[in-house]
Amino acid sequence: PLRNMGAALSPFNAWVVMKGLETLALRVKAESAAALELATWLEAHPGVARVHYPGLSSHPQHALAMQQQSAGGAVVSFVVKGGREAAWKLINATQLVSITANLGDVKSTITHPATTTHGRVAPDVRERAGIVEGLVRVAVGLEYVADVQADLAAGLALLD
Repeated sequence: PLRNMGAALSPFNAWVVMKGLETLALRVKAESAAALELATWLEAHPGVARVHYPGLSSHPQHALAMQQQSAGGAVVSFVVKGGREAAWKLINATQLVSITANLGDVKSTITHPATTTHGRVAPDVRERAGIVEGLVRVAVGLEYVADVQADLAAGLALLD
């Protein structure tokens, strides 16, 4: 159908999208604030080698990001010490945060980019792009950020 008729939503799905747009600004603002809090917490965690989040003043392109946008967004990436094995220990330990490669949900999600979204990219190309084996990506949703931190903390505790 997509090939013959183009990308067209059903009337109901179009209505759902329109209803979602009514609260989009509020959701993005809340998710971005929670992501900044989570990124700050992760940056101080001893099990985390590096945090990638443009809302952090430590990010190399923080000034540019803040000129172009009002917040850092809802996606936080970080590198855990211990590589792929450590990343998967953390991911598998989560109970609140859902394991998926999707972004933009009201529920926080977590993924391992090297084996999901970038799994078909050659390892040397991934490495040059910073998609290392210990990289974990969290798309922050609308949960209470302390609950997300507690969920990640339980997984990070397994890495000690």
